[in-house]
Amino acid sequence: MPDTPTAPLWRHTPRDALLLAFSVAQFAVTILLAEGWDTAHTAGRSAAFVLLTAMTAYNIIVVSHLFTHVPWFTSHRLNALVSVLNSANIGQSVQTYHLTHVRNHHRFNNDAKGPDGTTRDTSSTYRDGVDGEHTPLLPYALGGALDSLADRARESLYVTRLWRVGERETALLPLVSRREPRRTRELRQVRADRAAHCLSLALFAAVSWQWTLFCYLPAFFTALTVVNVQNYYRHYGADPADRAADSVSHYGRLYNLLAFNDGYHQEHHLSPATHWSGLPAVRERHRALLDARPRIVSPVPAVLGFLHRRRPHLHHRGASAGGTP
Repeated sequence: MPDTPTAPLWRHTPRDALLLAFSVAQFAVTILLAEGWDTAHTAGRSAAFVLLTAMTAYNIIVVSHLFTHVPWFTSHRLNALVSVLNSANIGQSVQTYHLTHVRNHHRFNNDAKGPDGTTRDTSSTYRDGVDGEHTPLLPYALGGALDSLADRARESLYVTRLWRVGERETALLPLVSRREPRRTRELRQVRADRAAHCLSLALFAAVSWQWTLFCYLPAFFTALTVVNVQNYYRHYGADPADRAADSVSHYGRLYNLLAFNDGYHQEHHLSPATHWSGLPAVRERHRALLDARPRIVSPVPAVLGFLHRRRPHLHHRGASAGGTP
């Protein structure tokens, strides 16, 4: 009787093991930082804060972002474990990140305000802007980080229902699949992720409550702010009315090597289901379309977008043409 062929471990490429290795290493390093806090000197504590901030921001911007679009494994169970692990690493549910990012942001693509006076993309840089302009950077970055902290605090109280998704979570529930068994699986994953990041916070406090209070929480807030700066300059000045110019790319080789082609953001908007390794090919496939109109290519990565001082304001063109389609 012939052997039954086994499914491959990796859905796309074994190179995703690098992202998994970072995820495991981040959690291990976080525990070590907590354990060493009491005996560390001022310089060591400062370095721990910077390292923790950088790891968390990198995980949200690169690792978990890529995972939400293209899970690494063919096995649902292995992907579920990765989601739990990185929920502990980024202090929030990766499954919720998938629902809000993939099913909201990539549906409405940082849209401008519509006739109802708001945006359909809940993370849009235009959401709190005035007269068709982006929200100012500081309110977007700091306000968004504060909102995220408030959401995480609220989720910690869901322990009373063992972190189940409640009927009153009206912003989240419409994003969950309507089809079974996928809907049940997604809701179960949100619950497992929430439990993971809340219980990991309790673990950190048990190791060192001082580290949790004076290093982890400030670093988490700072990382959220950095992530919001990154998202802001991924879209600042782009034209939300133009499907091929509604975000900003950066083609620096070093950054894209270290960040798994994160700089190809316009290409990512054009094909969000494409694996990170295929984004340069998306650029080549759509080169005629991309070259046929004005769009923004930044000389610096998005997190440093404030250094791109001569950036065009293509969104003015979109506003004069009648806003979003």
